[in-house]
Amino acid sequence: MGVHIAVIGNGRIGRPTAYTLLNERLAEEFSVVDTRPGLAWAFGEELSHVAASLKYDVKINTYEEDEGVEEADLVVVCPGKPRIPGVQMDRRDLVAANAEIINHIAEVMPSRNPVARWVIVTNPVDAMATLFRRVSGADFVIGTGDHPDTLRLRTKLSRDFGVPVSSVEYLSETGKGLDREGAVGYVRGVSKKLVDAIGGTEVGPAAGFRDIVRSILQDRREVYSVAQPLKLPGLPEEVNVNVPTHVGMELGPNIWDKLPEEEQANIVEAAKAIHANYLTGLRAVGKI
Repeated sequence: MGVHIAVIGNGRIGRPTAYTLLNERLAEEFSVVDTRPGLAWAFGEELSHVAASLKYDVKINTYEEDEGVEEADLVVVCPGKPRIPGVQMDRRDLVAANAEIINHIAEVMPSRNPVARWVIVTNPVDAMATLFRRVSGADFVIGTGDHPDTLRLRTKLSRDFGVPVSSVEYLSETGKGLDREGAVGYVRGVSKKLVDAIGGTEVGPAAGFRDIVRSILQDRREVYSVAQPLKLPGLPEEVNVNVPTHVGMELGPNIWDKLPEEEQANIVEAAKAIHANYLTGLRAVGKI
């Protein structure tokens, strides 16, 4: 049996993600799902044309209901309400609306896809991954976490230091200083600028999701900052939180024990905020 990837939600993020994964030839079967009538079929047709260009023999399934997907090995969960261009809007503002979508998928899909590994993209991604894992009971559930931001940081540092993005140079060797404030400001602000300019981020995140999916399916065990379930001090249960970890068919080890205490404390505070959003989501779907 070949590898089967499903991409749920064929909007601004789901389409470039599925396209990027198809070009990577990571599976012999793809399923694309969207509840908007005709959308998954139309997108599936385009993917078939891409496969013809690649001379890539792949089976492409299209569905308008999440329940249609069966026996997937990996599912990328992308649907949800996006941030609105030109509007000051936090990802956390999306909790209630997107929790309903994630809750439904978590209720209906895992029993039909019992061995699937689940990669959650829907925002706020850490809280939605935590909610999905709670509702579904699935073993392998991660959020795509900080990896897209890692790629943005790499871009900024490449420009600041005047080196290719594929190169790594130490500051002590170059004599150049790191503008930490400028780098953090770029990473935190560029996403909103892209949303305002073109309606949303697309191919950049899709490339980051490809990195994660490829590392899982090929068991590469590459290190990525993904939102994995961790039990942290001051929290009553595991929360999916971002810590760099080896990503393959299984997760870990991560670098939590190697982080300085200050960084650990920052992650714990972030986890508390994630947990609060997760509880808001559970309330919105009547789970508490």
